[in-house]
Amino acid sequence: MDEVILAMLAEYHCKTDIDYENALKEIMQEIALAGLWRAKFFEHAAFYGGTALRILYRLNRFSEDLDFSLLKPNKQFNLDAYLNAIQSELQAFGFDTTIQMKEKNIDTDIQSAFLKANTQTHLIRTHAPPAIQQVVHQQKQMKIKLEIDIDPPGHFNTETKTLIRPIPFWVKSYCLPDLFAGKLSAVLGRQWQTRVKGRDWYDFVWFAQRQTPLHLVHLEARLRQFGYYKEKSPLEPSTVKQLLMNKIQQLDITQAKNDIKKFIKNTSDLQGWSVALFTTIVKQLTFV
Repeated sequence: MDEVILAMLAEYHCKTDIDYENALKEIMQEIALAGLWRAKFFEHAAFYGGTALRILYRLNRFSEDLDFSLLKPNKQFNLDAYLNAIQSELQAFGFDTTIQMKEKNIDTDIQSAFLKANTQTHLIRTHAPPAIQQVVHQQKQMKIKLEIDIDPPGHFNTETKTLIRPIPFWVKSYCLPDLFAGKLSAVLGRQWQTRVKGRDWYDFVWFAQRQTPLHLVHLEARLRQFGYYKEKSPLEPSTVKQLLMNKIQQLDITQAKNDIKKFIKNTSDLQGWSVALFTTIVKQLTFV
């Protein structure tokens, strides 16, 4: 394994198999971004979602997927053309991976691919303690999903963020108010009653702690495209707040906590979670 990767891994101070898996997946994500940059992917697309918040803006939780949006709609775009660049970059740093497009059963504007690597193999290559190596099943796979929206909602802004590991490179990303809008569109649009995404609510608190304003026009564009908001009148801040209040009243906070626990190191951060907390945050939202 490349010495740069071993140095990156040492910064995580891993103690458990979950710690190692989270760290290795995040390192793989950063290398994948470097491969995409080398292939000039960011001339056409921007990074967004929870992993963008984690890697570019230091969100204090791990994230699983790499989510991207084209800068403008292009039905002819093909994510498959960039997969070799990702795999080559990972191989150069010592990762043995497979990556392939996901076959679609229905016609959607989201293209997906899955990156996979054997967990135990890479624990061995990165010199994880034998006790850690032994608790992981030989066939266990680390999986990272890549998704790109080829018909993105409009009215978003981007910025360029520089990363210095594993090599110096740059990534085009949604700006924070637009990332906030994307997160709230997920909060409002998810229909899973028994699969609460605590990660959404963790990020919601994170944005509030930083007093990030919400880009209202981009949120409206997203909600209209998803069919969640169909009114003829423009989306108003008061409407957003009421929609969020309705979601909070339905939220199973215990399930939300259980979902996020494996992605954070300090679960005491969740002790203050309550309907009252989330309601207070909604009341304090600001908009641009």
